[in-house]
Amino acid sequence: MNEKKQQVSRRQFLNYTLTGVGGFMAAGVLVPMLRFAVDPVLQPSSKGDFVNVGLAVEDITSEPQRIEWQVVQEDAWNKSEVTKVAWVFRNDDGEIIAHSPICKHLGCFVTWEGSEDYPNEYFCPCHDGRYYKDGTNVPNTPPMAPLDEYEQRIENGMLYLGDPKPRGEA
Repeated sequence: MNEKKQQVSRRQFLNYTLTGVGGFMAAGVLVPMLRFAVDPVLQPSSKGDFVNVGLAVEDITSEPQRIEWQVVQEDAWNKSEVTKVAWVFRNDDGEIIAHSPICKHLGCFVTWEGSEDYPNEYFCPCHDGRYYKDGTNVPNTPPMAPLDEYEQRIENGMLYLGDPKPRGEA
């Protein structure tokens, strides 16, 4: 048996070397871009966390009251404090209700008894949108859906609110 050693020609050697170096350089360019695209997906989400809004349960009345609290919001590498708002009250059954103040029509802020013409209703000044106290929209007004309600939890006599959830169509 005659075994011939296969020799690598100069051309093959340069071809293999340049292909390897080119692949290494391409990986060096593509890996950071891939990480930039995938990394935010892999980060743990703080969504759904409940935050103490600084309101004791015994202080909640049947009249909607505006409460504000601060949360830290992270957008990529930017951290900022954001003020959140809710209208909180007890309904006729004694349950605590926390409505989002964002109108479902154009995203303006609604206020409780914001109009003298419509007492005991939420009022949106943008297009005269109205909601009843329970958050459902008044028929024949611009909003087409009820106000969102915040998820809530009570711990040690304090109210904790989570994210607002839609209640469905009118």
